[in-house]
Amino acid sequence: MSGATTALVVIDLQNDFLDARGAYARGGDTNPPALLLPERVAAVARAVKAVGGLVVASQFTLWPDASGAPMISPHLKQLRPYLRQGDFAPGSWGQANVDALAGLIDVTVSKVAYSAFFNTQLDWVLRRAGIDTVAVCGIVTNGGVASTVRDAHMRDYRTLVLADGCAAFGEERHQTSLADMRNVAEVTACAPFIASLA
Repeated sequence: MSGATTALVVIDLQNDFLDARGAYARGGDTNPPALLLPERVAAVARAVKAVGGLVVASQFTLWPDASGAPMISPHLKQLRPYLRQGDFAPGSWGQANVDALAGLIDVTVSKVAYSAFFNTQLDWVLRRAGIDTVAVCGIVTNGGVASTVRDAHMRDYRTLVLADGCAAFGEERHQTSLADMRNVAEVTACAPFIASLA
C-alpha cells in the first residue's frame, strides 16, 4: 500500500455527537465506545500524514432554512426529536471536529445524509489528490461508516474499515455491520493499518 495514494476518511467525530455539552448528550443519546475513538483515530491520522497521505473528515451538517430553523430529514427528526436550531449548524462549535483531531485534517466535507460521498465533493477531492485507497473510521459503524464504505466500493477505491476506529450504539450492531462490510471492504484494525503504511 502506498501512503501517498491513501486517504483516511474520518466520519462524523464531531462535538455535537461526542462532547458532553453536545446535542446528542443533551438528548440522552450517549455512545460510550465512540468516546474512545478520537485519540485512536488521531494516531492513525498522524501516521497517514507522515507518509504523505490525505486525511479527510466528514461533518454532519444541519443547514438552516430562511427562518434559521435546521433542515432535518423526516426520518432523523423522528429518531432525534431533540435536535434544535444551532445543532450541527455550519461553522458552529457543535459541527466542528473534536479537539483530538485539531491540525490533522487536510480536507473537510459537509454531509447531509449517511454517506460522506452523497452530495459532497469527497470523490472529486480524492481523485484530484491521486487517492486509490481509503481507510474509513468514525461513527456510527452501521450508519455513516457503512454507507461511506459501500459508496467508496462502488467508486472502485480499495476500501478498508478500521474496526476499532469505529463505534455504534451497541456492540452487536457494531459487529454485525463489520461482518456485513466484509463483502465490499477489507476489515482491519488501527495498529495493523498503521504498520502497513510503514
